[in-house]
Amino acid sequence: MTSFLPGFLLSLSLILAIGAQNAFVLRQGLMGRHVFAVCLACGLSDAILISAGVFGLGRISEVLPAIVPVMRWGGAAFLFAYGLRSFWAAFRSSDSLDPGEQAPVPLGRTLAVCLALTWLNPHVYLDTVMLIGSVSTQYPSQAEFGAGAVLASFVFFFSLGYGARLLRPLFARPMAWTVLEVIIGCVMWLIAASLVFGG
Repeated sequence: MTSFLPGFLLSLSLILAIGAQNAFVLRQGLMGRHVFAVCLACGLSDAILISAGVFGLGRISEVLPAIVPVMRWGGAAFLFAYGLRSFWAAFRSSDSLDPGEQAPVPLGRTLAVCLALTWLNPHVYLDTVMLIGSVSTQYPSQAEFGAGAVLASFVFFFSLGYGARLLRPLFARPMAWTVLEVIIGCVMWLIAASLVFGG
């Protein structure tokens, strides 16, 4: 537990801040669509990235330095486009924001967006591969530290995805969906801006 608990708490603290991935999981949870698959995809993605960091692959940028700007600009472009989609959804007719009336999105397309929001965001690599990987070296068992971090990711995403249903009465009002879409759009654009101007 001397390694497992710190790994769990560090991972949880990094994931708690609202980001592109969290906003997407929240939205899917509110709509009740493909929740298990989305949460599983996010958890497995984090597990792969955390394991890579814990087992010493956190220095990929040193081996392939050209990948850093590609990830930064590609991620920024994707997040900008997704944010634009959210703003467009927010300012459409309020009736179309009722999840019960929206045309269902196929599972494959939903997972493609989910994985893109995860793997095209360089911040995910900084948090999981770089930060968690480097901190794990300070503990007696890096494997236990990594296991704690991975468990925190699964606990968080499944809690967010399935806990979102508690907010459904609030989101029965179209205005709440409009506000959510605006918030998601702002989050996406802020992250995109941080990649462009902070890189």
